[in-house]
This record gives sequence, structure tokens and C-alpha cells, in this order.
Amino acid sequence: MSLIPQTYEEWEHCITVKCGIPLTPEYVAERIKARGDANDFHTQKFIDRWGKMHHARTLAWFKQAQDRLTT
Repeated sequence: MSLIPQTYEEWEHCITVKCGIPLTPEYVAERIKARGDANDFHTQKFIDRWGKMHHARTLAWFKQAQDRLTT
């Protein structure tokens, strides 16, 4: 596994196992709202550090997690 997750499964492992953060509906919705806001300070810092492509991929993974939680 690389330092930066390349797949949904790697990202989910990083969030839930390495960071110990449960992917609850509330947490996922909060992160989608924050990461979807281009004016959010933390989103801007995330993009500065990891790039636009990883930001888009991470946002897509949160949306995928949301889909999995609602099915």
C-alpha cells in the first residue's frame, strides 16, 4: 500500500483502521459537505498539499461510502 491511497479499499482501510475513524452517515455527510466547498480553508489546504486529482478522488470515495451506507 502506498502512502497515498490509490483505491477505495485502500482509502477505507486508511480511514477506518489506521486512523480509527468509523465511516458513519454523519461523518461521511460532513466530509462531503466540507470537501465539496472550494472556499473552505481546510479544503484549500488539502488541495494545496495533495493536488486537485487526489481531492476529486477523495470526494468520490466519500460519496461511494455514502452510497454503501444507504444501501
